Amino acid sequence: MKPSFLNDQGQSILKAALFAAVINGAINGVIQLFLLRAHTPLMLTVDGITNDAHTVFGTAVTLAAVLAMILTVVGHVTLKGPKRRFWPHGLLLTLWHGLLAFGAVVSAAVLWQRFAGSVEVSLLTASAMIGLIAALVAGVITYRTNMASRLQPVPAQ
Repeated sequence: MKPSFLNDQGQSILKAALFAAVINGAINGVIQLFLLRAHTPLMLTVDGITNDAHTVFGTAVTLAAVLAMILTVVGHVTLKGPKRRFWPHGLLLTLWHGLLAFGAVVSAAVLWQRFAGSVEVSLLTASAMIGLIAALVAGVITYRTNMASRLQPVPAQ
C-alpha cells in the first residue's frame, strides 16, 4: 500500500531514494571501517573547536557535505526526461544541499556534545554511525534532487 500523498512518480522517486540510502550507507560504513581502524577507540565528539583528534562526527561532517554535493550533481545529470538546466538551478541546488548536510551534521554534533558530552565508541559503532549518517544524507538528497530537478507538467487550462 503506497502513501496517499505520493503519486506513481513520487512513489518511484521514494523507492530510488531508499535504494540509494541503503547502498550509500553500506558502502560508506565499510570504507570508514578501514579508514578509521588506526584511530580506535574513537570519540563521538570532543569539547573544543580546534583539536587534533579524529572524531565520528568530525568525519561525518565532511562526508555528509561532500556526499550531498556529489549525489546532487550525479542525480541531476543522470535524471531522465525533461529537467531543469544545470546552470543556474542545478548548481544552486548542489550548493544548497552541501550547506544543508553540513549544517545538519554540525548541529547534531553540537547538540550531542552539549547534552551527552564526550563519549568513546568502538570502531564498529563508529563506522555504523557514519554509515547511518551517509544513508540519511543519500536518501534525503536523492529524493530532494529528483523532486527539484524535474520540470513540472504545465496544467491544462
